[in-house]
Amino acid sequence: MAVSVNYLAVLVAAVASMALGFAWYSQALFGKAWMKAMKISKKDMAKSKKKGCAGQMTIAFIAALVMAYVLSYFIGYAGASTIAAGAQVGFWVWLGFIATVQIGIVLWDKKPMKLFIINTGHYLVNLVVMGAILAVWA
Repeated sequence: MAVSVNYLAVLVAAVASMALGFAWYSQALFGKAWMKAMKISKKDMAKSKKKGCAGQMTIAFIAALVMAYVLSYFIGYAGASTIAAGAQVGFWVWLGFIATVQIGIVLWDKKPMKLFIINTGHYLVNLVVMGAILAVWA
């Protein structure tokens, strides 16, 4: 079965992913709780911002492009063409590949469950939104 990739949809999904990440980890949503769970102080964060994070953001955007591109294949294989169907594919990808791998931060890295919930919650919403975008533009 050949899958057709809509590259504009992949780009839009990656941009949406970055926007969602900025909002998710902002001080208004989960930024403070994330910093606490990671044991990062405001001073540490200020130092990081002062150094600049253009390189990190570039890599994060490339990762979002790759995620959207691969997710578009899952969308194609599933035959998802509606918002709900795309969101459902995003959910199953999250459950099978993100949540299962990320639980290791609690089990092996001894990070708090709260960090797992914040980070995997971000990926859940991210993949559901990306799936919806990719399905309707496929």
